Amino acid sequence: MLKIFTTQLQGVFNRIGSSEEFAFEDAARLLAQAAVGDGRIYVHGVKEMKAVEAEATTGAEPLMSATLLSDLDSYHDLTDTDRALIVSRFSTDDEAISTAKALKELGIEIVGISTVMEPESGGSADGTETLESLSDVHIDMKLKKPLIPGDDGERFGFPSSMVALYVYHGLAFTLKEILEEQE
Repeated sequence: MLKIFTTQLQGVFNRIGSSEEFAFEDAARLLAQAAVGDGRIYVHGVKEMKAVEAEATTGAEPLMSATLLSDLDSYHDLTDTDRALIVSRFSTDDEAISTAKALKELGIEIVGISTVMEPESGGSADGTETLESLSDVHIDMKLKKPLIPGDDGERFGFPSSMVALYVYHGLAFTLKEILEEQE
């Protein structure tokens, strides 16, 4: 079973790497604007995506200029030089959408990371907005269902935080390259 999981997970990583290459570049450029200037990169992970928050702020190689969005007293403390990184399992997550909407109203540019899903009625406030649509740059995690088929027909093994961390590290490496080119 571990071999099946590993093979399927590698397939997800390969799909992200091959189809999201330009999104990684664009996202890193957007975040670099904060890192080279007077801004901060505010990270917000929804539910299990707190793993990305931890990696970006207290991991072995923290993201330059990163801090937690939740550490702010008010979103009004943000400036136009700040950027946000919002991570959720799906692009239709209500918390991610409401956070992105609040930041967009203040003119904050956003990088979103989530699996792109079609909005369902009753999801976000008007049913059409998603983290993808509210983000200036979005990276699709491409993890719509669990990876391993069970004997009973049900699938299991939904490694959303692992995939998000893969995307985060790809973004962090790309940002590091851009910042080194600036020096």
